Amino acid sequence: MFGFLKKKQDQPAGEFVIARLNARVQPIDRGECYEDPLDELLKRLNLGEVTGGGTQLADEPAGIEFCDVEIHVTEANQEIVQSIVEQLESLGVPKGSRLIVERDGSELPMGTQEGLGLFLNGTDLPDQVYAESDVNHVIAECDRLMASGGNFRGYWEGSSETALYFYGESFAEMKAAIAPFVSNYALCQKARFEQIA
Repeated sequence: MFGFLKKKQDQPAGEFVIARLNARVQPIDRGECYEDPLDELLKRLNLGEVTGGGTQLADEPAGIEFCDVEIHVTEANQEIVQSIVEQLESLGVPKGSRLIVERDGSELPMGTQEGLGLFLNGTDLPDQVYAESDVNHVIAECDRLMASGGNFRGYWEGSSETALYFYGESFAEMKAAIAPFVSNYALCQKARFEQIA
């Protein structure tokens, strides 16, 4: 685990809600994609603030199971909870996510985007392919080809595969946009797609 639910000190009175995101992102990506913009939105609307977060690891090949964002509010009433859901969905949280009210354990499903995992084979290609190819080129080209239909949000390096995680409106459309490139770029030989949200 990467500092799972690391809390700030001296929390004020109030309540906590946990945004359990069906997103395979590492701590820095979690902060950039979700925590920082959500904290800014919540403070601007006087709804609360982000007070911590964590990333839950999973067995290979997934690497990451989900991530949590801890939110402090003065009161976890229906209006505030629904507003937080709306703010998170505006940031593109994946389908299968949920907001958990810590006080009573109630959960509100949320999420609008689908996820695509592109798993690159890290052991079975010729050494020359690994030496001459660049995973950053794969990420940049996939982002370019998906255009506004999806974007890269995280990765995982396992013992035999490197997973690249993209999120957007449609898994099928993201896959169709990048499939020709994936089938022709040397580093993507023996790669596989998986719908992750």
